[in-house]
Amino acid sequence: MKLRSLPFLLLLAAPAGHAENLPRRIISASPDVTEILYGVGAFDRVVAVSDYCTYPPEVKNLPHVGKWEDTNLEQIVTLRPDLVIFTEAQAPFLADHLRSLGIRYLAIGDTRLNDVFTSIDAIGKATGHEAQARDLAARVRSRLDTTAARTRALTRVRALLVVDRTPGTLRDLYLATEGSFLCDLVRIAGGECAGAPARNGYAKISKEAVVELAPDAIIDFVHSAPGRLGEDPVAVWTELRELAAVRSHRVYPVRDEFVPHPSQFVAETAELFARLLHPEAAH
Repeated sequence: MKLRSLPFLLLLAAPAGHAENLPRRIISASPDVTEILYGVGAFDRVVAVSDYCTYPPEVKNLPHVGKWEDTNLEQIVTLRPDLVIFTEAQAPFLADHLRSLGIRYLAIGDTRLNDVFTSIDAIGKATGHEAQARDLAARVRSRLDTTAARTRALTRVRALLVVDRTPGTLRDLYLATEGSFLCDLVRIAGGECAGAPARNGYAKISKEAVVELAPDAIIDFVHSAPGRLGEDPVAVWTELRELAAVRSHRVYPVRDEFVPHPSQFVAETAELFARLLHPEAAH
């Protein structure tokens, strides 16, 4: 299905500026959406979230409407929302169905760093929280600028940014590449992403290709549970001892749930990446 442009989705979804037309029952179908709704002060109108939403902690008390690609439309209808918000990547699974049901929706970008600020602005306008959205965006920009200034003169660290793999193994490796907001953040943090750019900002890669890339550091998003039954994410990489990043103990497991989300938490993610890639510059 060919995605319609974001302006079209916004035109269809955005309510008029009068208070009586603002949404009172909002469903969020993505964690970054929920986080932004909380950040602009509109979380009190959220009546349901996705299965992947974990922030704020209050989401555990709300109905959950499914996963990324299989949102439960019957449940959405039952909850009588006057606005459903999801990402552009989810539009092929949701937009036409919601339109046919007469349910207003808003699709936000989730690819590049600039999409975060566009999304904050769009959600602020859709909920009548424009001032809070401007303040939130300004605070995020300020923190990103501070991180960039701290790392600007430092040597660039080539980082392999592993966003997914089969737990306990180096099979089915997926990287964030140039073209993703995560690599935008790596650049702010004083690094550069190892690997060729991919159309959607993410690519599957083999172990052999990882060896050829020879990254200076590996940042590995760990999805398995910690503890006795979980994997040792550093030990997993000893399979590739020929990598300098492995031999020099520059494999960094990351478990923070906010890291993969293009929301206001990109500021925390950039700061985290900076600490990992340039510990000598950490304050």
